[in-house]
Amino acid sequence: MTPPSAADPGPALPLAGEPADWQPLPIRARALFLLGTMPSLALPGAVIGYLAGQVGGGLGFQSLVGFASLVPALIGSACGLLIGGGFGFWLGLKRYRYTFWRLDSEGLAVRRGRMWWRETRVPATRVQHLDLKRGPLQRRRQLATLVVHTAGTRHSAVEVVHLDLADAEHLRDRLARQIDHDDDD
Repeated sequence: MTPPSAADPGPALPLAGEPADWQPLPIRARALFLLGTMPSLALPGAVIGYLAGQVGGGLGFQSLVGFASLVPALIGSACGLLIGGGFGFWLGLKRYRYTFWRLDSEGLAVRRGRMWWRETRVPATRVQHLDLKRGPLQRRRQLATLVVHTAGTRHSAVEVVHLDLADAEHLRDRLARQIDHDDDD
């Protein structure tokens, strides 16, 4: 919807067999997906690696110098950090790569995932109100999160994270016009 800038190579290429009307997230969003998943998996990996190193260190390294049992724990911690961070990197890329959105005459649809595929449709007639959220990292990258509050009681809000700012504003305005049009009837 918005023309790509020179710094932004544009959206990711659609998947083979993916309908052309589904919009991918902008490439600028990829780093935020990575920041969202890497630390949350790297830190527990480091703790688990540290504990595994302590257990392994207690089995054979005590006879050396007094602090030698710390060496396997630190090595285990570093390995856990790398493994957890690597898995978080992979998962963040997959989450970014397989997130799409679509706005049509019936409402908004969000598609996430590949193996555990999930599509959420919000009919325009069920939209109650709309919010745009922008954190400091999103503002720096001209991104926004669109929150669509619905009339349902369970899962009554749908978030579309890291949308291009112009796309998020367009979606908000178009869905808001639909709300106003429905209120007039």
